[in-house]
Amino acid sequence: MGDVAMTIPVLRALTQQHPELTITMLTRKAFFPFFRDLASVNLFEADVKGRHKGAYGLFKLAKRLNENRFYAIVDLHNVLRSKVLKKFLKCRRFISIDKGRTEKRLLTSGKIFKPLKTTHQRYADVFNGLGYKIDLSNPTFPEKKVLNEKLINIVGGDISNLIGIAPFAAHNSKMYPLDLMEEVIKKLSEDYKIILFGGGIREKETLREFESSYKNVINLAGKLSMNEELDIISNLDVMLSMDSGNAHIAAMLGVKVITIWGVTHPYAGFAPFNQSEDYALLADRKKYPKIPTSVYGNKFEEGYTQAAGTISPERVIEKIKSII
Repeated sequence: MGDVAMTIPVLRALTQQHPELTITMLTRKAFFPFFRDLASVNLFEADVKGRHKGAYGLFKLAKRLNENRFYAIVDLHNVLRSKVLKKFLKCRRFISIDKGRTEKRLLTSGKIFKPLKTTHQRYADVFNGLGYKIDLSNPTFPEKKVLNEKLINIVGGDISNLIGIAPFAAHNSKMYPLDLMEEVIKKLSEDYKIILFGGGIREKETLREFESSYKNVINLAGKLSMNEELDIISNLDVMLSMDSGNAHIAAMLGVKVITIWGVTHPYAGFAPFNQSEDYALLADRKKYPKIPTSVYGNKFEEGYTQAAGTISPERVIEKIKSII
């Protein structure tokens, strides 16, 4: 999800700077709402868990895609599935993203420690390779959405000083310890309205407990459509997120994003788009010198799962208040 959200600022710049282009984006239907503000981007569903599953499913998908006459096919994913799909597609020009896998292995093995090219720039470089130069230095974002009556009622009427908090990530090693996150929520809820985001069953239960324990805390997990969540996110003053998809969703809407990093690190290129470097709160590398242990947080040394806990709740709260 985060990878898809990171394409949005790049596609917005591409279509603004090259309005003669028409883009067809192949992605999962669940992510279609991300593209709602990009008028010249058409959407095509990849049902990779259903009718497009496996090699034969990809063949059927390619057959449908081949009904179009594409000038070029751009692979922004560069994984086995997209490589197999390209075998079935008819087009004169194919170009794929360079994910910088070698550089990232050097970073996570400790052989280098320096900022690598951002994922957003890697996406832009693919289009640059086609001759469509993209300048990401002066981005624009969609306007905040006007909330309908249903959403106004959910957030309690007043939509000023809204703080979004998404405390979960795909791996525990990327998460801020929940007891410390509860301290952050408790303190901030005294002065601000807190909107909680999450999705899994365990996540929903935890967020319900936070909502019932503190005033001014609203849990949205499982209550809204993706479009409705995007409407609310666009009205946030700031989003607090892990190194996860919610950070990239908020950033693609132009919202200020504070990220908490555990065993991963912004140097790998996955910092949210157009955010100040000091919005990234990093685990203590003196105590955990092997950070980043992996690009996605799925590999780490013993004892590293609590690395994000070296960031104090007071530091998180202070950063949020300074932005608001």
